[in-house]
Amino acid sequence: MSSTWTFSRIIATGFAGGMLLILATGGIAVVGLRSVVASKDQVIHVDTQLVVTAERMQSTRNQRSAALRGYLLNGDPASRDEALTATTELGALIDQVRQQVHTAKGQELIAQIAATEPGATANVKKLIAVKESGASQDEVVDALAAVSAQLIPLKALLVTFAQYERSLAEAAVRSSDAEATRYSWAIVGVLIGSIVLATGLSVVVTRRLRLRIGAAVGEVQSSSAELQTTANQQAMGAMEQTTAMSEISTTITELLATSRQITDSAQRVSDVAEQTAMAGKSGRSTVSSAQQSMAEIRHQVDVIVNHMLELGDKSQRIGAVLDIVSELAEQTNILAINSTIEAAGAGESGKRFAVVADEIRKLADRVAESTKEIRNLIEVVRGAVHTTVIATEIGSKAVDAGTAQFAGVASSFEQIVGLVTTTTEAAREIELSTKQQTSAVEQVNFAVTNVTQTTRESEASSSQTLQTASALTELSTRLRNLVEPATTG
Repeated sequence: MSSTWTFSRIIATGFAGGMLLILATGGIAVVGLRSVVASKDQVIHVDTQLVVTAERMQSTRNQRSAALRGYLLNGDPASRDEALTATTELGALIDQVRQQVHTAKGQELIAQIAATEPGATANVKKLIAVKESGASQDEVVDALAAVSAQLIPLKALLVTFAQYERSLAEAAVRSSDAEATRYSWAIVGVLIGSIVLATGLSVVVTRRLRLRIGAAVGEVQSSSAELQTTANQQAMGAMEQTTAMSEISTTITELLATSRQITDSAQRVSDVAEQTAMAGKSGRSTVSSAQQSMAEIRHQVDVIVNHMLELGDKSQRIGAVLDIVSELAEQTNILAINSTIEAAGAGESGKRFAVVADEIRKLADRVAESTKEIRNLIEVVRGAVHTTVIATEIGSKAVDAGTAQFAGVASSFEQIVGLVTTTTEAAREIELSTKQQTSAVEQVNFAVTNVTQTTRESEASSSQTLQTASALTELSTRLRNLVEPATTG
């Protein structure tokens, strides 16, 4: 700092340094928040999407199996077309996942699925061809039994892939949470460092002020010594004494102007500090309102999660009931087929029974189709519920992280308000001191004017001036000892 700096400029520099440290801490907090948000977006848009696609692959494979069984049992062309459509959709999903997978193990699993799917597709088409060739029901059952073992590996691979992607998404969520924790600790560390640097800066400013005041006192002491020398010389002639007192009067006038400038600067510093304190209190109120809003958002997210979990549980119960209904429809269909065969063997007496059996078989087919549609809808609902639960959990954790960061910001505002309050009090004390100093200098100026007038009137007053100069020298020495205590040898 230059030796020509005023007290108010030194204080303003210290305050500006503290504000820069606070801004640096806020910048690091913003960078950490953006990194955590980017990590959360990676989990939502990539890993979660892979989990949903893997579950769709399982659902499509199950849909194809159900449609194929329905076609083999009743020969409905719609079931055959549905099975072929599911086969095409499964291939498209495999190609889509192959482009999205970003881990070596995931690529290995999808490669195994892609290698297994052509065989499964060929077996499906083979069964359809057997059914279309007009083979008997027993031949169709034998063909289904022959290829069933070849379809199992694909199902196992799809289940393994879905479990792997689900575990990968959960690991990504945990990693994102860990990153948020690391940034929180980093912000705490930077805040502690800022406090240490601010403390050091305040020590430097205080030391500089002490040196400046000591220098000013030294100058006053030097002037007092000169005044004493001048007073000694006043005995030699009234003219020389008058000249010396005029010089003293000019010096005191300049000191009075300087004191008034210091008073004005201290007043401006006090006003700025009060305005800053009001702004800090307003920011603290805003942060408090934001914290309440985050708490309300967290409550709503918890309510949504509970409702979605309840919906998932009910869909699982419905799925269990549909399994029983599907099995009952399949058994009824088989029973109707057997009844038709028996009625055909009974001749004329079994025609009515054959009609009843055929109606039962049609009813069973409709029940199976309805069950299949309901199952597809339940699968879609499960996927949506799972995705929503994951998203809401991620949002809940993001709300927790935001709440913690708002708490840190609120603490920072509290510290800012405290520091600004302290600065305001110090500025007011400086303002009061400078006003007192100005008043004292005005009184000294008035006294010097009177002394000058008295000197012009009478040479006898030189002895009184000498005493005043000696007292001023002693006062300057005592003031220097207060600012810079003398060391004892």
